[in-house]
Amino acid sequence: MIDRDHDLPITRQAELLAISRSSVYYLARPVSPVDLALMRRIDELHLEHPFMGARMLRDHLQRDGEPVGRRHVTTLMRRMGIQALAPQPGTSKRAPGHQIYPYLLRKLAITRSNQVWALDTTYIAMAKGYVYLTAVVDVASRRVLAHRVAITLEAVHAKEVIEQALARYGAPEIVNTDQGSQFTAEEFTAVVLNAGCKLSMDGRGAWRDNVFVERLWRSVKYERVYLKAYDSVSAARADIADYLTWYNTHRLHSSLDRLTPDEAYFAGLPQLKAAA
Repeated sequence: MIDRDHDLPITRQAELLAISRSSVYYLARPVSPVDLALMRRIDELHLEHPFMGARMLRDHLQRDGEPVGRRHVTTLMRRMGIQALAPQPGTSKRAPGHQIYPYLLRKLAITRSNQVWALDTTYIAMAKGYVYLTAVVDVASRRVLAHRVAITLEAVHAKEVIEQALARYGAPEIVNTDQGSQFTAEEFTAVVLNAGCKLSMDGRGAWRDNVFVERLWRSVKYERVYLKAYDSVSAARADIADYLTWYNTHRLHSSLDRLTPDEAYFAGLPQLKAAA
């Protein structure tokens, strides 16, 4: 947005764009190797014990020999986009002015493909740095319909990944997300609602609401990410895409009667059931 070669002074450009002049000159500091190691360990603990909050994580890290305080753990969790998945007051705060939609999946029998899609974002550790993975999952079949690896946690990435899924597979009846700011932003919600879908949002700290995506994250990390040390964003994108292709086409699921997500998805499409 700011053109440093333009005749208009940077100060005036910042005024016209209604942004702080200091933000124009700000250069983000790289995350230290110590913090990257802590974030990797926090991610592992969170995946194994999602109920752990900052205090309990601090206690486990200190027992492992990491001299870290609760506030620093809280800062790193916020940077990673994770929180304790347990019912408790104030576990998360939505962005001011963002509308929260009611949870629609309670007691709903999900029996067919494209009935309910779920979206979520997770932190992915690299050798130096980290990225975020956002995915659209068909709940009935566990099939990953679209995904995106990005370096920031913003609504634009959620918007683009849901647009990609809608363009490929049509519109589901319900799209379910958590209350993260990237999913409550109008930029994202407008795409879902304009497609004719109902929008459902998990309760704060309700771990069970998006459990199918959480299971996907566990598979992605333990079966691929933790075995690698991505040295670039492009390497992470390519390898995660390769894994998700394998996941859809070759990974058998006991909950799907030993079918792959691809097989379960196409068998569960309403029009294919009707033709059979």
